Amino acid sequence: MKFIDEAKIEAIAGKGGSGSASMRREKFIPRGGPDGGDGGRGGSVWAVADEDINTLVDYRFVKKYKARDGENGRGADCYGKGGDDVELRMPVGTSIVDAESGELIADLTESGQRVVIAKGGKGGLGNLHFKSSVNRAPRQTAPAEEGERRELRLELKVLADIGLLGMPNAGKSTFIRAVSAAKPKVADYPFTTLFPNLGVVRIDDNRSFVVADIPGLIEGAAEGAGLGHRFLKHLQRTGILLHIVDLAPFDESTDPVAEACAIVEELRKYDEELHKKPRWLVLNKLDMIPEEEREERVANFLKAYGWEAGEHDAYEAFDPMQPRLFTISGLTGEGCRDLTYAIMDYLEAARIYTRNQDKIRSEQLEIAREAAAVAKAAADAVKEAAKEAAKVAATQADLLASDDSASA
Repeated sequence: MKFIDEAKIEAIAGKGGSGSASMRREKFIPRGGPDGGDGGRGGSVWAVADEDINTLVDYRFVKKYKARDGENGRGADCYGKGGDDVELRMPVGTSIVDAESGELIADLTESGQRVVIAKGGKGGLGNLHFKSSVNRAPRQTAPAEEGERRELRLELKVLADIGLLGMPNAGKSTFIRAVSAAKPKVADYPFTTLFPNLGVVRIDDNRSFVVADIPGLIEGAAEGAGLGHRFLKHLQRTGILLHIVDLAPFDESTDPVAEACAIVEELRKYDEELHKKPRWLVLNKLDMIPEEEREERVANFLKAYGWEAGEHDAYEAFDPMQPRLFTISGLTGEGCRDLTYAIMDYLEAARIYTRNQDKIRSEQLEIAREAAAVAKAAADAVKEAAKEAAKVAATQADLLASDDSASA
């Protein structure tokens, strides 16, 4: 199936049904009074996150979605039936944006999540509601509401824990094949990967994470060169970026250091927040370098690249921004196990860290609330004391005035 991650659609909710202006007419019941029922509500358009869908291709061909109008009300207090809703099933990770205002309508991040993207209009009121002591036979009704009509922009950003960055042919797809069951295309020419691939890396029965591989970046990608710039948005939800560098390019004129620096610069140009994400350096294709030359090749690269990270201590306090270095071969699997276990440990530590930070923020907020309540109570007490003091002073003044009058 073709991978489509952007689409524009029009969502039209149903109009409410009209209220009825009817009078009760039965034998032996003169002047029966009003009995017009309300119109039914218009149907709404819903977006539903579906984990079994991974592309927006359906919305490239059908662009208009309309819910049913509500039925009109009838006599004998019969209310109109509500219009049928329309459900649009979309991949998890889809953002829905109002094309006109740019407002984010919904962000579908969990399977089964349902969000109204166009609300149906309310049904009109029948004349039954307008009966009063001075108007026993009302003929008026309240009009029905139109349903919402919206031009929407759909943007799919895949949900993954890890994102792979690198030049074309850096070995990203080979790596994802080595550590997961995903089988992206691998070949010896640039841009073998044409759309994002997801792979689930399973550490054991209860521990796993998802890796996203996007097409390789080239210099100028932030301005539209190559393919990767279209898919950089898929890395925005990831927890870590793995910057994969080809340490042994076939073309001897290719400089791995210059390519690595170019990737970082393109990331910064595209999105400063993405550039600030935790980014680990992964030097790939060790199998292409003789064993006796590997240490020197890695050291030379790190010196030219300006790498300054120290050794990672698993028992130190968790630092989400600490850079990490790994050397691997995606082809033979060398170093891949250590890398995947380090990623799993990081993600688990990050979850604990996030929970603790949330708990700390919650406790700080509670303390701030309590402090504000104490301050308010103190201020109220001061006000009450001032009032009492004013009363006492006024009483004393009255007593003095009465004493002066008596002596005079």
